Amino acid sequence: MSTKYKATEIEKAYFITITTVGWVDIFTRLNQKYVIINALKHCQENKGLTIFAYCLMHSHLHLFCRADSNFYLSEIMRDFKKFTSKKIIQTILEEPESRREWLIDYFKKSCEHLSRPQNYKVWQDGYHAEEVFSNQWIKEKINYIHQNPVNDKIVTEPENYYFTPAGASVSLVPTPVKTIKSKAKALLFLYIYRMSRKYMHKRDARASTGM
Repeated sequence: MSTKYKATEIEKAYFITITTVGWVDIFTRLNQKYVIINALKHCQENKGLTIFAYCLMHSHLHLFCRADSNFYLSEIMRDFKKFTSKKIIQTILEEPESRREWLIDYFKKSCEHLSRPQNYKVWQDGYHAEEVFSNQWIKEKINYIHQNPVNDKIVTEPENYYFTPAGASVSLVPTPVKTIKSKAKALLFLYIYRMSRKYMHKRDARASTGM
């Protein structure tokens, strides 16, 4: 079995992307965004997931992360996708959603080809894990994360998008001082943090002037 784009080792850092079937833009609504954020927090608190950087877009999620407990990252992603799939469907059915009928029908049809019986399919297969291998590569990926909402014309500046470290409306990325025990992990986090800091500085400067 191929291990390409799979997280096969504990404590190695990976850049992960998970995407909805058909690139359906389910995360345009705030309630669905918080389905993802709350599930990530659960994985941090209970499964040893460390998040260095992230970006939640309308149809996909980018994570710079690693597993630091008894779980493999592949296991965390499997459970994360399983839980959020159910929660996303529940949210569509129980909360206001103008596209409810279309979304439910699309997610039903997306699993018709599967050999194992399944009511809905929300996520594409896999999680496209790329192992971190150089500082230059990290820099490119961090810039990609922060520029993603700008390139998609959602915001004009990275710090205006709440669901990345630049916007920081939700606290998923730990502060360097509080959390890091492993030296290797600390060095990796601090490098990634420095790459994001220029965006955070712009956000903080704007907040201090009331703009």
